[in-house]
Amino acid sequence: MFFEKTNIEDRLSRWRDKVATEDNVLNEVYRILQKETEKEEAIANRLSKPSTSHANSFVFDRLDADKIYHIEQLKKICIDYRLRFLDSKYFKGKIPGTAIAKIKELEKQHETELKGFKIMAPSKLFKLEDKDDPLLFAPIGNDYYYLIHKWGNDLHPLRKLLVWPFKNIVNLTIVTLLVSYLITLLVPNGLFSKQNTAAEFWMMFFFMFKSIAAIVIFYGFALGKNFNPAIWNSKYFNA
Repeated sequence: MFFEKTNIEDRLSRWRDKVATEDNVLNEVYRILQKETEKEEAIANRLSKPSTSHANSFVFDRLDADKIYHIEQLKKICIDYRLRFLDSKYFKGKIPGTAIAKIKELEKQHETELKGFKIMAPSKLFKLEDKDDPLLFAPIGNDYYYLIHKWGNDLHPLRKLLVWPFKNIVNLTIVTLLVSYLITLLVPNGLFSKQNTAAEFWMMFFFMFKSIAAIVIFYGFALGKNFNPAIWNSKYFNA
């Protein structure tokens, strides 16, 4: 059996070319990863910086119609559930990587750089991290917004009912009257006199109403609270 002689120079050349090819592949992978990292950092920077952009250059045929909302629709939900709709720079929670990835995907699909991000979330999420659900939007134009991503948990099922008193002064007054009436019913009969008369009941009710109303007014002024329609797009803590 005859074996071909080994050409050391040829083997050395092959090994050099193989190593060079592997290095090129590694360098290309590193370059791609570096480029993607730079994109993510640029998006995060845009999310945290102020922007005056009110529209983005979307390709409308590539948009999901179910994710397009008008400002009036967003306003109604914010008022009903006592949420805020503010620039993403005011958001103090952590924006997840999945949201960044969806922005990257949209920018690639529409061949544009998205700006003017908005977030819908409870007021406290614009001050500290919490477990409720923020929604990330980008402006389309003409007061329309595109929902990019939602993360976190859903709102409490009774939130709309719990914040109903804060929609306006009429609702708050109705709740104050109702609570005053219920507390008056809990007062034992004959606590202040031997005879239980209607006049005594209504006097007690009026006293309860004044007391509870005073607490509500003090709470509102002391903590700078306001009704839902006044805060839904306000960037001020004591709005």
